[in-house]
Amino acid sequence: MLKYYKPYTSGKRGESAVNYRSKVNRKNPHKPLAKRLKKQAGRNNRGRITVRHHGGGEKRKYREIDFKQTKLGVPAKVESIEYDPNRSAFITLIAYRDGEKSYILAPSGLEVGSILEFKDEAPLEAGNRMCIQHVPVGTEIYNLEMKPGRGAQTIRSAGSSGQVLAVEPTHALVRLPSGEVRKVPNNVYVSIGRVSNEEHMLQNIGRAGRSRRRGLRPTVRGSAMNPVDHPHGGGEGRQPVGLKSPKTPWGKVAHGKKTRKKNKPSDRFIVSRRRRKK
Repeated sequence: MLKYYKPYTSGKRGESAVNYRSKVNRKNPHKPLAKRLKKQAGRNNRGRITVRHHGGGEKRKYREIDFKQTKLGVPAKVESIEYDPNRSAFITLIAYRDGEKSYILAPSGLEVGSILEFKDEAPLEAGNRMCIQHVPVGTEIYNLEMKPGRGAQTIRSAGSSGQVLAVEPTHALVRLPSGEVRKVPNNVYVSIGRVSNEEHMLQNIGRAGRSRRRGLRPTVRGSAMNPVDHPHGGGEGRQPVGLKSPKTPWGKVAHGKKTRKKNKPSDRFIVSRRRRKK
C-alpha cells in the first residue's frame, strides 16, 4: 500500500512511497549478518568513473543474503520481515531448527511465525524452496538458479515472478519476467511464490533530494553538452540530434541496437525471446 504526502511544497506534490510500517516489523539488521558497505561512487580500482551518476547517499550496511540455501531438510521459522536499502525487495530473517540464522528474500504474503521448508519436494507454499522437477506446471516461482549449486541468479527484484511451463526429462521450461522462455536443468532449485514489495515500481520519487539520498547523482542531457563531450552536443539553443540515430557518449548506437553477443553459448537454452516494448 502506497502512502501519499500533503502538498505543502511543490516537491511533495505527487510524491509517494511504500508504507513500510505496515509491512516491516524490525528496524535494525541482525548484527552477525550485517557488515560495513564501502561506497565506490561508480569508480573502479584505478579511481576512474566507470558507472556514471553514482555518488553520495545515506550510509548503508550490507545484509548478507543466503541465495544458495543449502541447509536442505532443516525447517526454518520466520522471525522478522525487514527493509533492505541495497535491494528493491524486502528480506526476512529466518532461524533454522538447529539455531543458525540467515537472511533470504521475502516472498509476497509471508508472515512472521511461518515455517519454511527447503528440500527436494516441499509443500507449495510461499517461501518454500524445492527442486524445479517437482514443481507443478503453472506455479509462480522466484530465486531461480541457472546452474545447479550456483544459488539464485534471476527473478529477484521486487514484485517479479516466473512461471514453470513444462518439465522435461532433462530440462524445465520457465517463462521469465521479461517474457523470455528459457530452458534450465531440471535439478536446479527455485522458491515458490512472488517476490515481495510489489508497489516498488508505483512510487513517485517526487523531488531531487530523495534521489540524492539514494546515491543517485543528476543526469545531464547530451544535447545540453558541447560537441567534445557528447555526440548530441553543440548548436545554438535547443538543437535536435543531428545524427541518423541517438548515440551514447562513446558514439555507440543507443536505441534499437542489439547488444547481445552473437553465438553466445547459452543461446541454445532460449526457446523464445523476450517481448518487444511497444
